[in-house]
Amino acid sequence: MRNIKLTIEYDGKGFGGWQKQPGRPNIQGEIENVIKLITKEDVELNSSRKDR
Repeated sequence: MRNIKLTIEYDGKGFGGWQKQPGRPNIQGEIENVIKLITKEDVELNSSRKDR
């Protein structure tokens, strides 16, 4: 297993929030899906929030 740090900013319009939720579009699920397409590996994102 490897760890990779990503710094992400996004406009959440049209999404039901960050965290995966059944039946609702979400940022976490979209990013995991794209990483899986690129790497051909299952991934699970863990996040922390930095307030401005």
